[in-house]
Amino acid sequence: MKRLAIKDSRFANYKLASFQKDLNSGIIVGIIALPLGMAFSIASGTQPEFGIYTTIVAGILISLLGGSKYQIGGPTGAFIPIVLGIVLTYGFQNLLIAGFMAGIILILMGALKLGTLIKYIPKPVTIGFTSGIAIIIFTGQISAFLGLENIKRHEAFIANMHEIFLHVDSINFYSAFIALICFFIIIISPKIFPSIPGPLIGIVISTIIAALFFPDKLATIKSTYGGIPSSLPQFSFPDFSFDRILMLIKPAFIIAILGAIESLLSAVVADGMTNSKHNSNKELIGQGIANMITPLFGGIPATGAIARTATNIKNGAASPVSGIIHGVTVLLVLVIFAPLAGKIPLASMSPILMVVSWNMSEQHVFRSILKTKSGDSLVLVVTFLLTVFFDLTTAVAFGLILATIIFTKRMSDIMKTSNALPNLNNKLESIDEPITHGCPQISIFNVEGPLFFGAAQTFEQTIRQTIHYTPKVLLLRMGKVPFMDITGEAYFSNIVKSFSKHGIVLICEMNSQPKDMLRKTGLYDLIGEDRFFSGTGDGIEYALKQLNHQTCSHCSKFVFKECTDLNIVDAKQEQYSITTLN
Repeated sequence: MKRLAIKDSRFANYKLASFQKDLNSGIIVGIIALPLGMAFSIASGTQPEFGIYTTIVAGILISLLGGSKYQIGGPTGAFIPIVLGIVLTYGFQNLLIAGFMAGIILILMGALKLGTLIKYIPKPVTIGFTSGIAIIIFTGQISAFLGLENIKRHEAFIANMHEIFLHVDSINFYSAFIALICFFIIIISPKIFPSIPGPLIGIVISTIIAALFFPDKLATIKSTYGGIPSSLPQFSFPDFSFDRILMLIKPAFIIAILGAIESLLSAVVADGMTNSKHNSNKELIGQGIANMITPLFGGIPATGAIARTATNIKNGAASPVSGIIHGVTVLLVLVIFAPLAGKIPLASMSPILMVVSWNMSEQHVFRSILKTKSGDSLVLVVTFLLTVFFDLTTAVAFGLILATIIFTKRMSDIMKTSNALPNLNNKLESIDEPITHGCPQISIFNVEGPLFFGAAQTFEQTIRQTIHYTPKVLLLRMGKVPFMDITGEAYFSNIVKSFSKHGIVLICEMNSQPKDMLRKTGLYDLIGEDRFFSGTGDGIEYALKQLNHQTCSHCSKFVFKECTDLNIVDAKQEQYSITTLN
């Protein structure tokens, strides 16, 4: 037991009081998860019970095997357009195979320690595609909300909107009435009954009203899907083949990437709420195992659910046991109350997803990024529009590429190379305008910012364009260069080799990373260890010893404080030489 506790600190110091907290939060989250599981499954183009199976199996496994103490896993709104697209294109059985393959990919991602890569996805990209998915979910519920008939589901947003427009005359006012009742209850009930989930109250009241006053006037789960089985999900291994694997590799990657992003974002939210720390790689492995096993019971893809995880924490969860209890709660409700679930109107499910889509859109963050009117705003809008009008893969890919380009531009703008001269206090300061009063033999440059592929060429050009002569000593102050890549090293090498033909290059205050880069490429040895200095003063002192003192004796610039001494000494020496010759 001690060894297990060391391996999984999430269960450390677990007590009876902890179990009581987990029991309470687990039951509450389980009650919330039940209608959500059905709604997500229906919106994804699958049977409602498959969402329940996913909530049970994936919910238990993600909590048991994941890397977050408070994570609640299951079907989520983010997966709706992805799963629907796969079902429409490849069929439900192939969705199960794609989900299984996605689980394998997630396990490999965790084993390869790729969990930390989530921090490299810019916020405008995540907000952009999340808001885009929210729009797709919301508009996808319009037909169910209005009870439209003969609606065909399409993968493309435009096609779905056109379908609604074509059949808007088939509106069922009973469905619209029930949907409105459910919607207002979901909105209002948390203020009146804060301890009872709004979606549950909305479904129960709207179902009772529909059953009592117009039982045969609108579609229900039973009339559309034949009800929900009260039996446990049956184990069945998908029919794999090499051709199917090749065909489904892209959908599997989409499921895996989205699942990784959503689960790790949810874990980060949980960390922020509890001052805890999740294990991102273990979380990916747990998510992977859950997504491999869930399809064997007919479940759809699952990931960490931010809203349910937050609810779990707010209700006092103490460990992953709450997530396990949440899955068991859904299982018990399935076995006991499945026949009653068949009476739920489909119109009662649509307001739940509309509210979910509104909450997941993070419209306040969306607006705040737009207000910046910056490159981030462009990334946000592009990712959002591509998600809505094309697909998630295209949106994320273009969003990341655009964000990378903008970041590179920003970093290159930060990079600054400028000539430097001592001021009246004998401290070096950058001079932006062309220097006409500098030392004829020593050129000093302040280099600031990362020396990488986006800025390296500018660095070289600035030095070459600023110096209109060949100095005996080129001194580069590199203390504010935190990073150098191989492209930066190449341009840096060009400068060193070019100026070394007629003089020497001295490097001052160089940081460890750029210095290590020069060592790896051999440029460090080419320059010479004795020409690297920890302080600029030492570098200037060394440079002054390399000067042609005959040139100094005729110089009137007096750039450095030592120039006066050099000039006087050389003047005396010149006078002595003339006297001797005479």
